[in-house]
Amino acid sequence: MRHAVPSGGLLSGAVLLSGAAAVPLVLAVLGAPAARTAPDRAAALSDARSASGRTAAAPRVVRYRGLRVPVPAGWQVHDLDRDPARCVRYDRHALYLGLPGPQPDCPARIVGRTEAVHIQPADRAAGDGRLTGTVVHARQLATLTLARSVDHEARLALPEAGVTITGVYGTDPAALQRLLRGTRVTGSDRPAGPSPAPPPDVRRERTPGAGSAPTLDRPWTKGKGFDTCSAPSLPAMKAWRRAFKVTNIYIGGAARGCAQPNLTSSWLSAVRSMGYRVTPTYVGLQAPCGTRPQRFTARNAAVEGRSAAVDAARRARDLGIPEGAPIYYDMEAYKHGRPACRAAVLRFVDNWVRRLRAEGYVPCLYGSVKSAIRDVSRATGIRRPAAVWFANWDGNPSVYGDPFMPGDLWRPHRRVKQYRGGHRERHGGVSLNIDSDMVDGRVH
Repeated sequence: MRHAVPSGGLLSGAVLLSGAAAVPLVLAVLGAPAARTAPDRAAALSDARSASGRTAAAPRVVRYRGLRVPVPAGWQVHDLDRDPARCVRYDRHALYLGLPGPQPDCPARIVGRTEAVHIQPADRAAGDGRLTGTVVHARQLATLTLARSVDHEARLALPEAGVTITGVYGTDPAALQRLLRGTRVTGSDRPAGPSPAPPPDVRRERTPGAGSAPTLDRPWTKGKGFDTCSAPSLPAMKAWRRAFKVTNIYIGGAARGCAQPNLTSSWLSAVRSMGYRVTPTYVGLQAPCGTRPQRFTARNAAVEGRSAAVDAARRARDLGIPEGAPIYYDMEAYKHGRPACRAAVLRFVDNWVRRLRAEGYVPCLYGSVKSAIRDVSRATGIRRPAAVWFANWDGNPSVYGDPFMPGDLWRPHRRVKQYRGGHRERHGGVSLNIDSDMVDGRVH
């Protein structure tokens, strides 16, 4: 993929610090032109070496907008100002610096997280309906404590540097906490004045609708849909409107794998004004016998199901999604043949459904037709979701007649089928990596 880091792990315009020494990177070694000095550019990328040729013992340090950030061994560093199409991925150890571009080049789907950090100018930070985070002053960084959170994420506003820091973690916040505690504010290379405005697009502008708008107060719709890891720009959504009626958004969760720089309440309002219907989806903890590291257990399944519902409702409200709208829980495939694991999934789903309904939203479920959807359809003694979005990549776009789906459940207008996995399509001159869906179900 185009996101691979070049040999040597170098970013242009970078300065790497090791201990007290600053080592300029000579990009001509890689066949690239020498970088100009730019104080607000990211610094750093390959291991510093001492004059004798031995690897320096001190950790790598990146300078960015008056910050000195320690970079753990094995982490990649990406300068988004120079590479605006790069996808901010939370499933890789990486430090991202700067503003994402209007159209990140992300895969169709990423589920799961590890430790990753994104630092961007506070006056331009965007996404998820929140423009700022918890205020932390420079003097507090060395003793910062990160508590475990339902979304495995921390968002901090650092006023002395004028930046917002978003940090995510896999299962334990300790490693992320160490990195943030090692960060220092120097102020020596912070640019004067506000950061330059991003290209007009996108995140905050309303774009006139394209095509005829459907009846948006009807709780269901029928037609073609697509889902992709990060919400596309408004120009991209406009270009794709003639081909699609429904799109998905990932509103939060401990296993959501992509950043959402475009996803705000104004983006959602603009997309709906184009005539799109939306399936809000929450990607939280996964099954105990699943493949992702973020998992609930047989012991805490009920508690985590309720906690996920509360957080999903909060995030939906932040985006202006009203009560009465559906929210789908993304439960990825798991080894459903294990009885204890299957029982834990059913307890989780039962509590997700009950609590989300109490929060005023319509509880729905995404899952593989051979694991979560099959298990929930056969279960007794639980509250089933009101609608399902089932994955069966057989290439058949029909939501009915699937051999793994019971014919008498979730009908009429309560089914979405994901019938094809990740692939590229091009519409209106814009290319995206998507999954393909057919919809006859609940939408916002």
